[in-house]
Amino acid sequence: MTTLGEVLITLLEAHGVDTVFGIPGVHTVELYRGLARSKIRHITPRHEQGAGFMADGYARASGRPGVAFVITGPGLTNTITAMGQARADSVPMLVISGVNAMPTLGKGLGFLHELPDQRGMMEKVALFSQRVTEAGELPGALAQAFALFSSSRPGPVHIEIPTDVMVKPADGIAALLSNAAPPAPDGAAIAAAAKLIAAARRPLILAGGGAKRAGEPLQRLAERLGAPVVQTANARGLLHAHPLCVPASPSLKAVRALMADADLVIAAGTEFGPTDYDGYSDGGFVLPANLIRIDIGADQLARRPVSVGIQADCAEAIETLLAAIGPDHVAAKDGESRADAARKAAFAELSPAYAAQVHAVETIRDALPGAIIVGDSTQPIYAANLYYDHDRPGGWFNAATGFGALGYGPPAAIGAALAMPGVPVVCLTGDGGFQFTLPELGAALDAPAPVIFVVWNNRGYREIETSMLDVGVEPVGVSPAPPDFCKLAEAYGIAAERLAGTADLADALKRARATGLPHVIEITID
Repeated sequence: MTTLGEVLITLLEAHGVDTVFGIPGVHTVELYRGLARSKIRHITPRHEQGAGFMADGYARASGRPGVAFVITGPGLTNTITAMGQARADSVPMLVISGVNAMPTLGKGLGFLHELPDQRGMMEKVALFSQRVTEAGELPGALAQAFALFSSSRPGPVHIEIPTDVMVKPADGIAALLSNAAPPAPDGAAIAAAAKLIAAARRPLILAGGGAKRAGEPLQRLAERLGAPVVQTANARGLLHAHPLCVPASPSLKAVRALMADADLVIAAGTEFGPTDYDGYSDGGFVLPANLIRIDIGADQLARRPVSVGIQADCAEAIETLLAAIGPDHVAAKDGESRADAARKAAFAELSPAYAAQVHAVETIRDALPGAIIVGDSTQPIYAANLYYDHDRPGGWFNAATGFGALGYGPPAAIGAALAMPGVPVVCLTGDGGFQFTLPELGAALDAPAPVIFVVWNNRGYREIETSMLDVGVEPVGVSPAPPDFCKLAEAYGIAAERLAGTADLADALKRARATGLPHVIEITID
């Protein structure tokens, strides 16, 4: 007899899953029955939050859904934070959990890991949550999840399987595979957008995380129009070093001035969230009056007024727009000069400390070309989210936007490294944030995942301390004592070194990369 737990693994393989992140427990043992015989690799984090963050990093790096296995009750509640981050940043994540036996649910009988309404709780965080009660329901539940990931704005999905259902016979159950795709761009919307573009003399493009896999057509559109391209944090790496590239936050005055001067703005894959557009909470961002918006989600297009809304995948929409505009469109002659002026003015807005921190991030980029840099909420990440030009699309992401979960960086970097073998992966984290998920060093060693963990040690939550001082609050609770990170790394059997400042960072990164193993570089900051 083949059980439903065994069939789950077969179905995941059929959907292209090659890695799952999870911690087995008594409520998920049956989900592991077929795992050892499968081609799916299992990675064991040290905490279920780490499982979710690893799935997130895997998904962002690869473009494929990240999958987590967690137990009912505390395992799932530990994963909610990672699901919240994934929802905020539109990351495809499938969380499969156990739940107590069907006859016990909702009765408050005090069973191990019992929640009053586990699925009801998850429906508040996940895009959808489904309970499988019969073997025949599992293929449809998985098909719905993967169809959502490929055809609409992605995010976290939850499927729970009761312990008494996991053991049910499931012989003959086969995967339901579909070729679900986003809606094709509406012809009338494309024609209306092309008409606006034809009349524009100072066009501008805003690129968000939804455009990060549309780099080639986006560049052709920018060049065809002579339009500067402003990138939010999740879009960095598009048009790297291109004369039309403006790798700066719309929260900066120079970028807002560039947007205000434009007579047409094309926004591709950006939700206009305050963490990108109003990072200083000054209320100074004004939605462009003449706005073409491209987004895969109808709900996003409905949330703000637009001149033309195009619901489609960004790459397909841009290709269709290019065809409608035609090759004879006359590009604006001042696009490159407008972009250059905006870049210089935006960088000039950074404080000397932030400018130095951006230089430290550039040192990482230049020492390890083509690397993926995964960030936590730490000062160099905040600085570079304001201004930084990465050298590969999708290679710069962090938790300092959207949901803003501390501790994201280390496990997400592990997931990214496993998704992209052979690509250098650097986790840039602070001494405060690293302590949230420090034990995941053990998971990096187990995998193994050759992540270089760069720890920016300024002995506390300095960004929060600054925020307190700025509004006249005496700092409290912002100076947690850091451990000796090098000794902790060595306790896991991971090599480590400590630097005083960033002068020797490039050489340290190259040494770490040459080992092909996890490595810790601690940078002490006065």
